[in-house]
Amino acid sequence: MTRSKKHLEELLDEWREEDREFREIRRRKADWNYINKQPPLIKLALIIYIETGDIYKAARIAGMTIGEFNEYRFKANIPNIT
Repeated sequence: MTRSKKHLEELLDEWREEDREFREIRRRKADWNYINKQPPLIKLALIIYIETGDIYKAARIAGMTIGEFNEYRFKANIPNIT
């Protein structure tokens, strides 16, 4: 394995670990009672945001603008970390 390839693999491992940590923080901080009371598409969008951190995808699934989705994210106490 070349040095460059090894460096890239180390970077990928770091990014995967960061993604995992951020996902855990979003899961832990989320208000699951609030999330579970939402209509199906909004609930799904909030869960997808928790799992991926992708606000664009989550807003699109909910059929909302990013600003509108962010209001639900805020009420659900989901931190904006990506």
